[in-house]
Amino acid sequence: MKKIIYSVIALMGLWLFFSCNSADFLDETETTNLDESAVFSDSTYTTAFLSDIYTSIGFASNFDRFNDGAFWATPSGGLQTACDEAEPRQLSTITTDVQFATGTVNSVIIDNSSWVKPYENIRKVNQLLKHLPETPLTEGRKEIYAAEARFLRAWYYFVLVRHYGGVPLIGDTIYAREDVIKSVRDTYADCIDYIVSECDAAAAVLPDNPSGRERGRAGAGSCRALKARVLLYAASPLYNGSDFASDQPEIKTLIGYPEYSLERWKLARDAARQVISMGVYSLYVDNSEEAGRGFYRQFIPSDWVSDGAYSGIIIEHKRSPGRWRESLFQPPSRDGGGGGWPYQELVDAFPMKNGKAITDPSSGYNPNDPYANRDPRFYNSITYDQAPLRNASIENVPVNIFLGNYNGTPEGQDAVHTGTPTGFYFKKQQHRACATNYFIDVNQARPVMRYAEALLNFAEAENEYEGPNSDVFDVLKGIRERAGIDPGEDGMYGINPDMNQSEMREFIRTERQVELAIEGFRFWDVRRWMIADQTENRTMHGMEVHRDGNNVSYETFEVRKRVFRQAMYFWPIPYAEVAKSPELIQNPFY
Repeated sequence: MKKIIYSVIALMGLWLFFSCNSADFLDETETTNLDESAVFSDSTYTTAFLSDIYTSIGFASNFDRFNDGAFWATPSGGLQTACDEAEPRQLSTITTDVQFATGTVNSVIIDNSSWVKPYENIRKVNQLLKHLPETPLTEGRKEIYAAEARFLRAWYYFVLVRHYGGVPLIGDTIYAREDVIKSVRDTYADCIDYIVSECDAAAAVLPDNPSGRERGRAGAGSCRALKARVLLYAASPLYNGSDFASDQPEIKTLIGYPEYSLERWKLARDAARQVISMGVYSLYVDNSEEAGRGFYRQFIPSDWVSDGAYSGIIIEHKRSPGRWRESLFQPPSRDGGGGGWPYQELVDAFPMKNGKAITDPSSGYNPNDPYANRDPRFYNSITYDQAPLRNASIENVPVNIFLGNYNGTPEGQDAVHTGTPTGFYFKKQQHRACATNYFIDVNQARPVMRYAEALLNFAEAENEYEGPNSDVFDVLKGIRERAGIDPGEDGMYGINPDMNQSEMREFIRTERQVELAIEGFRFWDVRRWMIADQTENRTMHGMEVHRDGNNVSYETFEVRKRVFRQAMYFWPIPYAEVAKSPELIQNPFY
């Protein structure tokens, strides 16, 4: 567990917090060090201290999380390239996502931010809670700040638990340099109970869903949504009495519950239902101008605040305006590239506009025209050959990914095997008015908890506990309506009304893969479902589009044989931490 110096303070966050543009108050900022007594004797510094704890809330799912470690870091990707969603960028150094792709994960060179950052922020929370009583804030504000801090502490503990299983719980302790730091891991059950209790305590104090000048801060809805997410994981196969590492009984309690319990699915179901019953969130449906426009607009809600675009955002990771996402995902012709390239397997997961899977003979899918009449989420998530995309000041310029010659236009820098190793680029969460080679900067905040996830969490838990009932179908229909899928004559949005529990389980898993693509879920989902040895242990594909005049053909090709080892269901605790604390038990098979 890393020992850190007194916390850094985000000075520019002061201006952001008190400015008229209050939505930006949690943006990443420059920092400086201040003495503790100076910080907590001033209400403005105290507020900035809390705001600083928010700034890392989305680090674990950042699209550019993994990089070469240089001063001017070159990104390889994030969790999207560490799983079966996308092909990682090849750099001169071995990045963590490449380790996961090649099955070479080890505790020495793996990214350690998932251990360091949470404990750094947990320490900051403990400092804030210790000093809050002496700050010159109103008693009401102190109570709210303490509750926000406890939510953030629960958030960072779950980041740890999701990576490693049970970790050392340090309570309210603030360790000094000379102290012996606790390094014995608490059980998985104890960690889950602690996180849930912190969420409950914070939710009892906070307003349901802060808005206006307070938008972006945690509310009771954030606490309940995190609780629902935590309990869904705890109920999932990997943690709920699985046989993983069954030959190492001494570690079973550290990485899950030794015995299965169906009631854990009920707890997850009830927690997600509580989020729904609050009535403060809704799916942002807008199919008026084009199908699925609401899906696109929810990722840039600040542009449509007055239209209610924030209705489905539970909490965001704030970032300063710019072209960060565009620079990662747009093709070279737009001066982008490097955040990962979608695999054909992800593309194939998107259904048709009628909601039916492309493998369904009645779906209307045409392999000779594979991008026609697809789920509108596809068009807002994937850039494929001839997809329209802004280029500098010009809107809707087709992206030429083809091989050959298209009516006098030869293949160029965006072509498959040249600009993209898979034949695709990502489009999700990018603003249509923004291109990397254009001067317009846009809001780069992104949701780290959405209402759609809470609905999918409910559907999954309810299906596992009760089976596919009307509540499950209603939730899924709502998500597909917002996606822009046609309701059909039966009003089922392409959902088979006669699915049994097993079929519904697979349907929900695919729906999560599509709805939550590259948002940092797929990496964890395939692990908690214990299917990573299938999804992460196979040959991934791309698409070559061949053009000769008006003639076009499509041919899939092999991109990479991904390798998965049993150990990779969990992350290894960084070697440096285990080496200095022998009582800190390493995860299985490392």
